[in-house]
Amino acid sequence: MSFKKTLLAAAAVVALPVLAQAQPVSGLYLGAGIGGNYLDKTDIIGSTAADKAAIGNGLSADFSWGYVGVLSLGWGFGNGLRAEIEGSYRSNDVADITANNAAASGSTGTATSYGAMLNLLYDINLNGALGGITPYVGAGAGYIWHDYDEVGTNVGGVKNVLTGDNGNWGGQAIAGLSLPIASVAGLALTAEYRFMMTSGHEISSVNAGTKTTVDVDNVNHSLLVGLRYAFNAAPVVAAAAAPVAAARTFLVFFDWSKADLTDRARQIIGEAASARGQGVTRIEVNGFTDRSGSDRFNQGLSERRANAVAAELVRRGVPRNEIVTRGFGEANNLVPTADGVREPQNRRVEIILK
Repeated sequence: MSFKKTLLAAAAVVALPVLAQAQPVSGLYLGAGIGGNYLDKTDIIGSTAADKAAIGNGLSADFSWGYVGVLSLGWGFGNGLRAEIEGSYRSNDVADITANNAAASGSTGTATSYGAMLNLLYDINLNGALGGITPYVGAGAGYIWHDYDEVGTNVGGVKNVLTGDNGNWGGQAIAGLSLPIASVAGLALTAEYRFMMTSGHEISSVNAGTKTTVDVDNVNHSLLVGLRYAFNAAPVVAAAAAPVAAARTFLVFFDWSKADLTDRARQIIGEAASARGQGVTRIEVNGFTDRSGSDRFNQGLSERRANAVAAELVRRGVPRNEIVTRGFGEANNLVPTADGVREPQNRRVEIILK
């Protein structure tokens, strides 16, 4: 399978202490991961007719599970998108050398890959549906060096091996999960699967005074666990329940950038209208937004939300002269966040019975 077709197939597959509610990464972050790496079997093919004759037919190498390490420096845009630069290192020992469809004795050697990539990732906001776990997907491209260290056979001290390296362009697909840690703001556990491959390598080696150049593949499957730290994260606050100390305040939540009432919102407004009772002379309806828009837009949006709730109260029999509506824009957040963060708990209207 060609490099492009394999990478497209992988991209299609990708397209799956007290814990805290996840927030989108905003600003600079640092990530690191370690784990296991599986290097696919590769055919070892001479690059020229003379090399093919020297190598022979049916030569291939199988590799054992090895290890992988990744270090990344990135920037979160506060809306789920992240961009990062990554340095990686992978190493796998040879398990078997096959020649002419038969296992060769004395298999030896190590294949190593290291290089840098530029990745683009997207965090999928599930609004706490998985208890704070946030899935993410991504893809990257960059330059990878592939090194062969005595890959071949060593029988009784007689070596027939390849030693050399070559760089080429490669790409990867990423699927992962992050889990924030409440005790340290900005810190999250990560678990990832990465599919990384290059467009092939030409390894030139001198053995017994003879230079041989071969073409080999470099297709990797990596499983990693790690940590990610966002430097400017706001203190993590657990999702707050609606204030119910005196059973006189009701919270109505809204979708992002919307002032439309959902069925659940209408139900809560109905409960507030029913709780009005005797002795209530004033109902405050205060609108708020999260911090993902401009100040001017959020002020208007908070007022529209308050007016929508007031209109529903009137429809349910509450006199309009008892209702006072106000919009506070992105002020007075229930969940403190950095500017630009979409936080569902902050997109609300408070109905206060007095």
